[in-house]
Amino acid sequence: MAKKIRLIDIGKTLGVSAVTVSNALSGQPGVSDEMRVKIKDTAEKMGYQPPRTAREKNTKTYNIGIIISEKYFDQTQSFYWRMYREVATKAAAKGCFTLLEIVNPEDEKNLTTPLLTDGNKVDGLVIVGLMSKEYLDMLESKLSVPYIFLDFSSKEKESDAVITDNFLSMYRLVNHLIEMGHKDIAYVGTLMSTSSITDRYFGYCKALMEHDIPIREDYIVKDRKLSDGSRFKPEELKLPAKLPTAFACNCDVTAADIISVLKKRKIKVPEEISVVGFDNYLLPGQDIELTTCEVDVKEMAAQTIRILIAKMSGQPYKKGILTVPGRLIYGKTVKKIK
Repeated sequence: MAKKIRLIDIGKTLGVSAVTVSNALSGQPGVSDEMRVKIKDTAEKMGYQPPRTAREKNTKTYNIGIIISEKYFDQTQSFYWRMYREVATKAAAKGCFTLLEIVNPEDEKNLTTPLLTDGNKVDGLVIVGLMSKEYLDMLESKLSVPYIFLDFSSKEKESDAVITDNFLSMYRLVNHLIEMGHKDIAYVGTLMSTSSITDRYFGYCKALMEHDIPIREDYIVKDRKLSDGSRFKPEELKLPAKLPTAFACNCDVTAADIISVLKKRKIKVPEEISVVGFDNYLLPGQDIELTTCEVDVKEMAAQTIRILIAKMSGQPYKKGILTVPGRLIYGKTVKKIK
């Protein structure tokens, strides 16, 4: 039986350590290009066979359920549809299968158990977007598989969740407006409709407070119904009687609606009023170079799948809320004023 070639054997042949050989064969930094070629050539000539990866050793695959409320699909293509696609893509890259269930308002109100949770259909669950407290309580009481929240966190329970940095990102956006000379800044978003919208409002408040700018109640503009989360049409948005010099919107779709309303009033953006959004996601046809904060959906999805697989397989992981930073994008919807 032929002797099994080890990393240390290749290292001795070339006069380098086994660590250097390992780094060269796995593509890690710290090895010169010349030495990397020598190591790979030597390993091939000596008949080195790399060990099977953990994935090859353990062929266990998981079925992952994804639950999203129907209220988040109020457009042809929504931000949450994009989030679902990224989760499904990241799961597939790990050899997992995904099953999607959209919960309609009636089922959420009646506390109807999702079909995905019946029997042994799934090994783990991703709950995307905030649902009612009663529905989440029902869900958590009946779940027998690991789960994780995506894009929101529970206020009452210490559940695992992956969210974007809503507070700090909006704080930075409003600070940008203030640095550009704006003091009369309105916030557009229905408070308490989602945790993200409310967290972004608090970031808005912090920026104003740090600059001794009063927080005006008439500068809070609702963009959706609190009852079911359905978005208002642009013509239904009630802007302040005295218009601000800037609008800080909870999402890019709402920012586009605000710009549409201002345009109908013959008000130019950004020449007369500046507008910032959030998400870096617009609907098809909304071709606006917004100043916004890009939510790193790919990283959020990757972290969600990583944590859930660790929970399903019993591996250690850091419990609690994981916050993924956003990235400010400076578009063409903000103007410096005196």
